Amino acid sequence: MKIEGQGARMGALELLEAVLRRKQPLEDMLESVKSFTRLNPRDRAFARNLVSTTLRRLGQIDALISHCLEKPLAKGSHRSHDILRLGICQLLFLETADHAAVSSSVELAGQAGQAHAKKLVNAVLRRLDRERAELISVQDESKLNAPDWLWYSWRKAYGEDTARAIALAHLEVAPLDLSVKSDPEVWAEKFDGAALPNGTVRLNKVRNVPDLEGFEAGEWWVQDTAARSAVQLLGNVLGKHVIDLCAAPGGKTAYLVNAGATVTAVDRSEKRLNRLNENLERLELSANVITADAVEWRPEQKADAVLLDAPCSATGTIRKHPEISWLKSDVDVARLANLQTRLLDAAIDMVVPGGLILFATCSLQAEEGTDQISALLERNSSVKLLEELRCLPSDQPELGGQDGFFAALLQCN
Repeated sequence: MKIEGQGARMGALELLEAVLRRKQPLEDMLESVKSFTRLNPRDRAFARNLVSTTLRRLGQIDALISHCLEKPLAKGSHRSHDILRLGICQLLFLETADHAAVSSSVELAGQAGQAHAKKLVNAVLRRLDRERAELISVQDESKLNAPDWLWYSWRKAYGEDTARAIALAHLEVAPLDLSVKSDPEVWAEKFDGAALPNGTVRLNKVRNVPDLEGFEAGEWWVQDTAARSAVQLLGNVLGKHVIDLCAAPGGKTAYLVNAGATVTAVDRSEKRLNRLNENLERLELSANVITADAVEWRPEQKADAVLLDAPCSATGTIRKHPEISWLKSDVDVARLANLQTRLLDAAIDMVVPGGLILFATCSLQAEEGTDQISALLERNSSVKLLEELRCLPSDQPELGGQDGFFAALLQCN
C-alpha cells in the first residue's frame, strides 16, 4: 500500500542528513537537495517543518532513542538513526496519527536502503507510542534541547532561570517581522498583524514572503525587531554619512538609507552583496556598495558613524535556524570573537573625532557581546561606552519574543 507523503519524508531525511552529517545550514540546503526542491509547495512545507521541529527537539528525541535501545546503534547506522528521529518527531511533536507515523517511518527505512532496520524502527516507535506520556513528563526539555556548551554558557551569563527561558523560547517558531518604509500601523492592519513599539510590523501567521502585498513594490523588508532596535541606537541619522560594515544582506543598510543617511555598505562577499543590491533595488533605495575586507579597507573620508554588524555564532537566531545549536561550538565562538576584535579596531579608524560606532551581534554569547566591549574599553582609552542593549529570545513573550541580540553604542574621541 502506497503511503501518502513519502516523497516529502524522503526530502526531509536528505535535508536532515545534509545538516547533521555534512554540517550545512538548513536554509542553504532548501535550494540544493533535489529530493526536496522537486516537491510540490504543500509537501515542501511539511518536509521543512518536520526537519525544523526535529532539530528543535533533537536533544529530547535522541534521549528517547537511547532509552529504547539496549545498546547504541551500530557504527555507520546514521541513516537509520535519522529515520528514527523523523519518526519520533512526527509521533510526539507534530501530532501525526500514530499509525501513520509508525508505518511511514518503516516504509521510509525500506525506501532509503535501510530495510534491515525496519523491525527496529517499528519496535522503537510502537514502544514510544505506548509510553509517550510517562517518558515526556520526566524529560527536562529546556536543558536537553540545548547542547552542553550552550547551556552552561547561558547559565553562567544569565543565571539558571533565564537560561531555561531562553532554551524554551527556542522551541517556538519565530514570528515574521517587517520594517516598513512608512505607516507601520497601516501595514499592520493590512497583514492582520501588530505594530510593535519600535515600529516593527509583526505577522503571527506563516506567510510566503514574496507573495505578500507590497513586496514587489518595495514597501518593506524582513528584519527582526531586535535588529531594528539595535540600529535605532544610532538615533537621528538624517544627512549623516554612515559606514555599514559586514553589511549584507542589507536590512540595516535599508533602515539607514530610509532614515535619510548616506550609506557606504561594505562586505567581503560578492555573492552576499549581490543579494544586498537586489534588495536595495526592490526597495528603490541606494547606497555606495563596496566589496572589501573590512579589516583591511579604509574609507577615503571618515564617516560620522560606523555600524559594525559583526560576523558571529548567531546563537540569538536559533528560533529561526535551529540547526545552529548542533552545528556551532565554543571553538567557533572564540574564532569569531577574535575577528570581531579586529573589526572593532578597524572601525575606530573610520570615524571622525566624536563619531559613533555601533557594534552589534545576533549572539547570546558573552564573548561576542559584553566581554568584547569590556576588552575594547580596556585597550583603547579614546573610546567610551554610551549605551548597551541586550535582547533575549525570552523577552516580551506576550508579544511573541524576538531574536537574541547585543548592541553597544560607542563614541570615539
